[in-house]
Amino acid sequence: MRLYRKDEPLDDLEHWPFDNKASNYVIVQGNPVASGRIDYVSPDGTARLGVWRCTEGVFDCNELGDELQTILQGRLILTLGEEAPIECIRGDSVFTRKGQRVRWEIRETVIKLFHTSNLDSTV
Repeated sequence: MRLYRKDEPLDDLEHWPFDNKASNYVIVQGNPVASGRIDYVSPDGTARLGVWRCTEGVFDCNELGDELQTILQGRLILTLGEEAPIECIRGDSVFTRKGQRVRWEIRETVIKLFHTSNLDSTV
């Protein structure tokens, strides 16, 4: 069991560059910098849980799995494909589906807790 607190120190996050070919990241504006930590990976590699932080900027990417995300800090606008943009702030949760093209407009540095499933197996 692991407890996640809104004010938990995150000194152990690793730099996560925007270079995953499958995600097809495109930086649209600014210079966002991402970091994160994976806390759990399922035995078959198709699910994971962790923490992600990203500084201000705008980027597009492909979602690699079905992901439930809870915003612990910050503010962002998400645009999922052709859907209307939604604003997310601390305490909000959002679900994205595998294969969706998502625009992330990080307005204030975001920290999110995520659980991703339906990933292509890494085992």
